[in-house]
Amino acid sequence: MLDQFIESSPNLGIDTFLLLLVLVALEAVLSADNAIALASISKGLEEPKQQQQALNFGLIIAFVLRISLILTATWVIQYWQFELLGALYLLWLVWQHFASDADSEGEHHGPKFSSVWQAIPMIAFTDLAFSLDSVTTAIAVSDNTVIVVTGATIGIIALRFMAGLFIRWLDEYVHLESAGYITVGFVGMRLLVKVINPDLVPPQWLVVSCIALMFVWGFSKRTPESKEITESLESAFKQDSEGEVKEQEAQKSEI
Repeated sequence: MLDQFIESSPNLGIDTFLLLLVLVALEAVLSADNAIALASISKGLEEPKQQQQALNFGLIIAFVLRISLILTATWVIQYWQFELLGALYLLWLVWQHFASDADSEGEHHGPKFSSVWQAIPMIAFTDLAFSLDSVTTAIAVSDNTVIVVTGATIGIIALRFMAGLFIRWLDEYVHLESAGYITVGFVGMRLLVKVINPDLVPPQWLVVSCIALMFVWGFSKRTPESKEITESLESAFKQDSEGEVKEQEAQKSEI
């Protein structure tokens, strides 16, 4: 998804450090949909410890697969079947989510797992499917493989932290999970259109704008539980502040 930036950079080899920073920053911004999908998959496990384990092991495997994709990018793009499989897999994730039973708020949720080892492969292959969308980046900088691998390494670490944040936010915002899966659908459809007719692929700014709008909607409504927690914390903070003020006034009166 960074190919437009690479194509517009005439001095690609001059400032490799700056290039690395830009690649990592853009990957972090454009990986929000990836992160929320991984977080939703991890939430299929009941225990928080299991969720963290699934993310850790799943992203280790994802890292190996992502590096393999970068190193074989020139070969991979010769076969449209890879992008087709990635597109169908992402669209299947979206269908699976919205076909699940809705909760009391009318929201759907991701798959459920009885074991960490059931979630790990799904996390790894989901990240791989997302990585297919940016494989042209690796080809554009094929003479700087070390930079691309370094960027991928930092990117997967950032993705791990982002997924951890989304695990918490999924419990706090009503529409966030559904918004995330809609953005996954955008990526899947973009890959599918790219396979059918590359000339019909929507411009990058349009895809990013749609994803941004979906996340605005996703963060638009908090769950009742998170509202109660926020209100109780604000109330406790206010009481503490009032107590400190009264204590300071009492000390001044004594003086």
